[in-house]
Amino acid sequence: MALSEQFDDHGDIHPIDVVEHIAEHHAWEFDRIADDQIAMAVEGQWRTYSITLAWSAYDETLRLICTFEMEPPEERMPELFEALNEVNDQCWAGGFTWWGQQKMMVYRYGLVLAGEQMAGPEQIDTMIGAAVMSCERYYPAFQLVTWGNRAPSDAVQVAIGHTYGTA
Repeated sequence: MALSEQFDDHGDIHPIDVVEHIAEHHAWEFDRIADDQIAMAVEGQWRTYSITLAWSAYDETLRLICTFEMEPPEERMPELFEALNEVNDQCWAGGFTWWGQQKMMVYRYGLVLAGEQMAGPEQIDTMIGAAVMSCERYYPAFQLVTWGNRAPSDAVQVAIGHTYGTA
């Protein structure tokens, strides 16, 4: 069954209700923090990502924050920031930032739904998938910069070189 089939002809549906349905569909662990916010854990190849989606009715935006912990050595922080700049230049939707106090890498995206637009389940599922895919894609680059002492441009090249198929 397509994700959207459950929501046909149900009128105005809250975006976080849609996210909850998607989390159930994928069997992701989740917690409905509030009416306008949900947190979940999504398992990736490299690690488990913490994803929070929140709806702001004021600015009609569905915000996604996807985080993973990192503890880069302090002396490698300038290189990590350089890698962040290079990575963000390649991200079409969303972008990465570093939350130093929490020691977390953060991927953020805001889906603006101005004019009382509705986000469909496939659109929200794609948004979550794109966040996880971006984290999976660039996680090795961030690790190579911080722990492999690689130059940011070299590490990012590793991340953008896709491998297709299996051996």
